[in-house]
Amino acid sequence: MSTPFPFTAVVGQDDLRLALLLNAVSPAVGGVLVRGEKGTAKSTAVRALATLMPEVDVVPECRFSCDPSSPDPACPDGPHAPGTAGQSRPARMVELPVGASEDRLVGALDIERALSEGVKAFEPGLLAAAHRGILYVDEVNLLHDHLVDLLLDAAAMGASYVEREGVSVRHAARFLLVGTMNPEEGELRPQLLDRFGLTVEVTASREPEQRVEVVRRRLAYDADPAGFAARWADEEAAVRARIVAARELLPSVRLGDGALRQIAATCAAFEVDGMRADIVMARTATALAAWAGRTDVLAEDVRQAALLALPHRRRRNPFDAPGLDEDKLDETLEEFSGDDDPDPDQGPDGPDGGGGGGGQPEPDEGPQADDTGAAPEAGENGQPQPSGVGEQSAVRAAEPFRTKVLSVPGIGEGAAGRRSRARTEHGRTTGSRQPRGALTKLHLAATVQAAAPHQRARGRSGPGLVVRRDDLRQATREGREGNLVLFVVDASGSMAARQRMSAVKGAVLSLLLDAYQRRDKVGLVTFRGSGADVALPPTSSVDAAAARLESLPTGGRTPLAAGLLRAHDVLRVERLRDPARRPLVVLVTDGRATGGPEPVALAGRAARLFAAEGVASVVVDCESGPVRLGLAGQLAGELGGTAVTLDELRADSIAGLVRDVQGTSRRAA
Repeated sequence: MSTPFPFTAVVGQDDLRLALLLNAVSPAVGGVLVRGEKGTAKSTAVRALATLMPEVDVVPECRFSCDPSSPDPACPDGPHAPGTAGQSRPARMVELPVGASEDRLVGALDIERALSEGVKAFEPGLLAAAHRGILYVDEVNLLHDHLVDLLLDAAAMGASYVEREGVSVRHAARFLLVGTMNPEEGELRPQLLDRFGLTVEVTASREPEQRVEVVRRRLAYDADPAGFAARWADEEAAVRARIVAARELLPSVRLGDGALRQIAATCAAFEVDGMRADIVMARTATALAAWAGRTDVLAEDVRQAALLALPHRRRRNPFDAPGLDEDKLDETLEEFSGDDDPDPDQGPDGPDGGGGGGGQPEPDEGPQADDTGAAPEAGENGQPQPSGVGEQSAVRAAEPFRTKVLSVPGIGEGAAGRRSRARTEHGRTTGSRQPRGALTKLHLAATVQAAAPHQRARGRSGPGLVVRRDDLRQATREGREGNLVLFVVDASGSMAARQRMSAVKGAVLSLLLDAYQRRDKVGLVTFRGSGADVALPPTSSVDAAAARLESLPTGGRTPLAAGLLRAHDVLRVERLRDPARRPLVVLVTDGRATGGPEPVALAGRAARLFAAEGVASVVVDCESGPVRLGLAGQLAGELGGTAVTLDELRADSIAGLVRDVQGTSRRAA
C-alpha cells in the first residue's frame, strides 16, 4: 500500500481542510459534502485525513470495532464482557464504490441457514467496517438513491439495521461521512443535500504561485512518497494532537443564548427549510470554538458555521446556484449581536425573482410571425421584424410549471429512477425466480412451496423445514427506472417570436425540472439556420441543460430533418454506452420544415427512423394563433409518438389525465 499524501501538505483549500477537521473534532456535525470541478484534490484531501484521526481502542476479534469501555450490547459478535482488554489500531477509512450493492453496504444474512438452522449468520458490510472511522463516497451524486438513503439513515441514527424476511440484525455504525462530487455530473436531491452537515465548494487556484507549489509538492511526493511524508510528519503530529485536545475541550464549550439567537435568526433570514440547519450550525460553532481552544462560542464562530452549513440548504430547485449572501449574513449577525429581542416590525425580504406570472416585465411585443403558411416565410426571408430571422438574442424562460408524467411504454431494466416501469431491486413484488448468483430478496412463499414436496424424501422429522440451495427463490420486483430524456428544440425563425419562445423555454425548463426529480439523464439538441447542434451531450446534470437553454439564440430557417438526424446519432452513441437506459425523445417544434432540399420529405424520412426502432417520442406542439396547420400532429404520426400542446403539457390541464407515451399518435384533422 502506498504512503498516503500528508494532509498538511495539501495546498490551499482552506474551507475543505477546516470542514474536515471540524468533523474530526465532532462527528456529530454530520459529515462533509465536497463539491468541485475535476482535478482539485478533493479525494487527496479526504484520504489524507485518515492519517490525522486518533487511534481507537477496540475489542479484540470483534468485526464491528466495539469500544471495550462501552461495548455495543446488540453487537452480533457479542455480548462482550465488561472490562475486556482492548487493543489500539488506527482509525479506518473505508471507501464505498459507486457500483456497490445494498448487501455490500449494510451486510448480508445467510438466508439459507436462517431458514434451515434458525441462526443469524451475518456477514458485515462497509458500514460495520467504517464504525468509529471514516466512510468516504467518491462521486456520491452517482450513487443509487436507495443506497444514499441507507447511508444517511445510518449516519443519523448511529446504527445499521439489516432486515430479511423477519430476520433482523442491528449493529452500531458511527462514522465520519465524507462525500465528493463533480456538479457537472448531476446534483443530489435537496432532501439528501440537507442530510450532509457541511458542504464546501472547491475550485482550482488561479494564482500562478500557488499552482506552482501544487505541482512541486506532487512531483516530490511521486519521486519519494516515504521521504515526502517524513518531512511533514511533525506538522501532522501537531494537528493530530490539536484534534485530540479539541475533542477533550468540546464538552466544556458553552453555547450561550446570544449565539443561539444569532443561529436561529440567520437560518430564518435565509429561509432554510426545517430545523436541521439550526442544529448543525450549533454543533459546528461549538466545534469551531473547541478547535480554537476556547470555551465560549463567539459571533465569528457563528458566521463561519453559517458559511459551511447553509449554502446547500438554500437551493429550492436544481437550477439555483448554491451560495450565501455574505453582506446579508453580516447584517443579520449584527442585528442580533446583543441580547435584545428581534424588532417585530422588521419585515422579511421579498421572495427572489417575484412570484406568480406578473413578476417579469412585459417583453417588447413588436410585430410577430403569423401562423399561416405565408407569414413564417416572410419572417424567414428577412423581413424587418423584431422576432424575424437573423440572429436573435436569447429570451428569458417563462415561469416553470408542474408537467404531466411522460413515460416510456413497456417494462425496462435500466437504472433506478422515477419515470417508467422497470424490473428493479426495489418496488412491489410481482413474482419469483431462481436466483442468479447471491440471493438478495427472498420470496418466502415461493421458497416454502418449492421445498415442501421434498420434506419426506429429505428425512424431515422435526418441526423445522429442510431447505436446500435450489429451493430458494428470488423475488422479482417492479419499480421505476430513470430514462434518457433527449430534448430536440426548434430554435428557428418561426419560433422566434419573443412571447412564444419564452413560453417554449418555460415548458422545456419545466420538463427539465421533472427529469431532475425523476432521476433521468438529459440531453439537448437544437436546430436552426443551416443545421443542428448538440448543445448538451447526455448528462445527469440538468442544471447544465437549463443553463444552455437559457442562452439559446433563435432565428434562421427550420432544418427539421437535420435536428432529427442529429438526435438519432446521439441516441445511437448513447445506446452503446448505456444499453439498459431507454430513451424518450421530446421534440419541441411547430412542425414546420423549411431548411434544405425537399425539407418536408426529408423530415418525414428522418422521423420514420425513430418509429422503426421503437423509440418513444413526444412532440410538443408550439403552434399558436387562430389558424393552425396541424403539422406537429402529422410529425408525431411519422415518429410513432404522441403530440401535446403547451397547454396540455401542464399537470393541471383539463385536456387529460397522466399521459403515457403510446405507440399511436394523435393526428391533426
